[in-house]
Amino acid sequence: MEILDILIIGAGPIGLNCAIEAQKNNLSHLIIEKGTIVNSLYNYPLYMRFFSTAEKLEIDEIPFISAAPKPGRQEALEYYQGIARQKKINIHLYEKVLSVSKNAEVFEIKTTKSTYFAKNIVIAIGFYDIPNLMNIPGENLPKVKHYYTEPYPYARQKIVVVGSSNSAVDAALETYRKGAEVTMIVRHSEISKSVKYWVKPDIENRIAEGSIKAYFNAEMIEITENTVIFKDEKGKTNEIDNDFVLAMTGYLPDFDFLKNSGIELKGDCLNPFYNPETMETNISNLYLAGVVCGGKDTHLWFIENSRIHANMIINSILSKS
Repeated sequence: MEILDILIIGAGPIGLNCAIEAQKNNLSHLIIEKGTIVNSLYNYPLYMRFFSTAEKLEIDEIPFISAAPKPGRQEALEYYQGIARQKKINIHLYEKVLSVSKNAEVFEIKTTKSTYFAKNIVIAIGFYDIPNLMNIPGENLPKVKHYYTEPYPYARQKIVVVGSSNSAVDAALETYRKGAEVTMIVRHSEISKSVKYWVKPDIENRIAEGSIKAYFNAEMIEITENTVIFKDEKGKTNEIDNDFVLAMTGYLPDFDFLKNSGIELKGDCLNPFYNPETMETNISNLYLAGVVCGGKDTHLWFIENSRIHANMIINSILSKS
């Protein structure tokens, strides 16, 4: 029975970085990934540009070359998948981890394809796989999309975009510019302050001139086959014609998986417990890395500020050896 030094769950940028640091220190390792390499980035909108500049997205001091000031999705895919090839990182793709359990000092990891054993586990699963649902009637209709890829399917359609974050603003602007009739339903009083600074004036100007309708302090109530029903800031119920709903309401980590792995979750944001100096959870030798550390607060961690997790984790593992 082979016992790995480290098994990493998730082949996102931070999972790859953890594998590289393990490789440097001659620790046997394996990444298990349910999709492709950097699967979350693969599912981003096709024409998305990052908020960060290229150098802040680099891992292992490998230069990220971008022609534009802010790299886009395709450049990021080329960069991270290229690193996985160049470094010959040991990855099993399209294999989902079902459970993690610990027996004495060894973890047993069951997946859809096999069972593995490891001395240490790193969970770097991100948060892009579970939509933050509105929990309203009609949300399961085919016309409701929780992921947005490109504007072309929505040309000449009546679109409702729910939310005011970067994903919602990008969807609203792109579909509007391809001929959609766009209405935004925003539960806050304004467009989110976290929206990319070069995009925020664009969406605010389109709303001000009436090209894109926006209802602030509003709440979705129901989605029907041909309409949406919502309350405006005065509490009045409105029903408008609608072809598609782009529910850009955010995403959540897999809290059930974290709980079933034995990790304590705290507070309303379900923040997973970990030592901020080592990234070790309440389960000895089980670590967290990347954006999953923020619980429901998915704006807390990004690639640029969680790259350090890999070194922290490997140093903790080595210190116990």
